[in-house]
Amino acid sequence: GLAPFGDDMRHTCLSVSMDYTGGENIIQLKKGIPMTTRYKIRQNLVSIGDDFWIENEEGQRVFKVDGKVLRIRKTLVLEDMNGKKLAQIQERLLTIKDTMVVEDADGKDIATIKKALIAPFRDKWDVKVKDGPDLDVQGNILDHEYSIKAGREKVAEISKKWFRLTDTYGVEIDPGQNDILILAVAIAIDMMAHDEDGKKRKKGRDDKKDK
Repeated sequence: GLAPFGDDMRHTCLSVSMDYTGGENIIQLKKGIPMTTRYKIRQNLVSIGDDFWIENEEGQRVFKVDGKVLRIRKTLVLEDMNGKKLAQIQERLLTIKDTMVVEDADGKDIATIKKALIAPFRDKWDVKVKDGPDLDVQGNILDHEYSIKAGREKVAEISKKWFRLTDTYGVEIDPGQNDILILAVAIAIDMMAHDEDGKKRKKGRDDKKDK
């Protein structure tokens, strides 16, 4: 049966087995309308570097993010509930700009994430996808209010508005997308943006000391 979707009664959801890795995540309602899929991520866990879980709308764990290797070199591994590796997010240290790469389970690059031009009050990130349309990420990254587009088409939205907890943000992905890739992009950008913010704050404190 259909159940209310969180606090927003306009959405409905149903329990169904889904192939998250192949982009075949279209859920059909009785009316035949494809549904979005919404995930929950605790924002402070990304920056701490411990393992954490990605949950679905009902609070059930669906993916694990292994952050053990974060301390040596920025690397996060996305796994399914059985510990099977689905994707890996890794920092590329030999580039001029901060760059993170998303790899598939076999270690092949599937996307490269870079900071683009800085606009007032809005951040912009470019995601070059190897076998698919490139993604454009724009909005307020630090406040977790931004969208991911492929050309003019929105493929995902990141927001805190769906949840009461202040340290939780949602990733709502449109039907037909590769959920693992979108989640990996959101986590990588979260990590890069907070690293950058931390460096700015440290520089500000150092500048004050020098004065």
